[in-house]
Order: sequence, then structure tokens, then C-alpha cells
Amino acid sequence: MKAAMSTSLVAPLLIFFTISLVVSGSALSIDYYAETCPDAELAVTEVVKEAIANDDTVPAALLRLHFHDCFIRGCDASVLLKSRGRDKAEKDGPPNESLHAFYVIDHAKKAVEKMCPGVVSCADILALAARDSVALSGGPTWEVPKGRRDGRVSRANETNQLPAPTFNFTQLKQSFSQRGLSTKDLVVLSGGHTLGFAHCSSFQNRIHDFDTASDVDPTLDPSFAARLQEICPAQNRVKSAGSAMDTTSTAFDNTYYKLLLQGQGLFSSDEALLTHPKTAGFVSQFASSQEEFFEAFVKSIVRMGSLEGGEEVRQNCRVIN
Repeated sequence: MKAAMSTSLVAPLLIFFTISLVVSGSALSIDYYAETCPDAELAVTEVVKEAIANDDTVPAALLRLHFHDCFIRGCDASVLLKSRGRDKAEKDGPPNESLHAFYVIDHAKKAVEKMCPGVVSCADILALAARDSVALSGGPTWEVPKGRRDGRVSRANETNQLPAPTFNFTQLKQSFSQRGLSTKDLVVLSGGHTLGFAHCSSFQNRIHDFDTASDVDPTLDPSFAARLQEICPAQNRVKSAGSAMDTTSTAFDNTYYKLLLQGQGLFSSDEALLTHPKTAGFVSQFASSQEEFFEAFVKSIVRMGSLEGGEEVRQNCRVIN
């Protein structure tokens, strides 16, 4: 899920949803920094705004960073840690090699540290930056529960736990359920694919290597498949080549679901949402109502963002204390 966003930056429509959060055993709180660092959120937002103004790939990048962080060891900013010699960190695992915009979190951390040294965790900054990315892309905004701690362990080989773009419904459901997330959360959080860019390697199995006479996944719209084959030829594959996630990949909206119903979802994991009656029903629901998608997204991302992990507040997001 690389990134993009331009049109929504001009006049973002902030749709605010409030929800009640109950997380068993969690110390997360909306007002966690009310006394210790009251301006932390504003500082993060300003850094994210500036980064987006200079690079329209930032929103999807930050949202993807948050997702990839939380799915391994909980939301503990372990995805931000750099490798040390032969000890390869998560960011250098195969599924994370295309992650970027780490510098935005570094800049936000630096700004917050100037105000409140040693108080705000990198994991909280990442959660806030993901929220700001969605809001500044025309999506909803919400109060982010805070109080996460940063982890001290980051292993590249654990990135095989991340749901892959080639996953079928059973694999996706298992991946999400192992983290206490529901089938609805699966459909809702997949909607994050409305932002960004995907490399050919993420969907080449559907346009060249599929088990049919034409090597093309028959669930793909033929004209869409032909366009993807032109962008990503079987021979002379360019590593940087790929496709926008949807036709409005610079805006956080419900276009992803609309195109999925038209056979224009990029990944096998996207198409998998239509292979089960319950998830297919959610896809249709969100394709019909952007407001319902936004409301559901807020609930799901807060739930995902509450996955526990970590035990310190890092001074530098790239290294343990």
C-alpha cells in the first residue's frame, strides 16, 4: 500500500466520529497526554501536513506503516527499528521492503521531544500520523486512544505473519482472528487500499501466472486485466512498475469497494472478500454508503490500534533506549 493524495489536500472534509473504547487490560486513553504533553497531537499533525504538501505518497505510506506495525507484536513501533548487523529488523523483511516515509515519524518525534522529552511513544506518534493521513486525504478523523509503549524486539522473519496480497479468504480470516479482529474488521481495514500504489509483483499472479489457458484470473474485468498486463508485461518486468490502488488513489473514499464489485480489485486478497457471503455483503454495503464505511473504519482502526505490545518510550524511534 504505497501512497498518494493531492486533490483531498486542497479542502479536506473532516468527518468526525466518536466511539467508546473498551480494551481489556489496556491503559490506552484519549486524554493520556493531557497533562504531560498537551500539544503532542498538534505537533504531529503539523509535521504530517508539511510532509504531505511535499510528497503525495505520504498518506498511504503512514497508514500502511501503522497496519504493518500492529500486526506484528502489537502496536509497539517495532516496524520503525533499524537492523543491527545480521539481526535484520521488520523493516527489512520481504513484505516491508517497500515501506517508506519513516522520516515523517522521525520529524514528528523530534518535534514532540522538544516539548516533552521522553514522554510520547513512537507507537503513539505512528497511530496519530496514520489518523492524520486519513483525515487529510478526505477521510474521517477520530480521537486516538494513547498510552502505547515501544517495543525492544524487531525481527525480519516475523513479517511472514503479515497477510499477503495473494491470501484467500480462509487465510485472511485466520490472520485477522488471531489478532482478535473480526471478519467485518477484515473488510473494513482492506478499504485502506483506497490509498496508494501497488507494484506489479503484488498482483502478477492474477495477470500472468493464473491457472487458466489465458493465465488471467477470470474474476478480473477483461479490459482492466489487459490494462494491467500492458503496465506489467510478463517479460522485462520493471521493479518500480505498478498500478494505483484505485481510480481515486489520492483520496480516502469508498471507490475501492465500488471497483471491487466491477472486477477491478488489484489483489487476490481483495477479490477474496467477494468469495464469502458475509464479507461480500459488507463490500456491497460500503460501496453503497461512504458514510457507513467511514464510521466502520474508525471503529476498526481503533480496535486494531489497541493491540498491545512494547515496554518503553524510545528517545529515537529507530533504536531501542
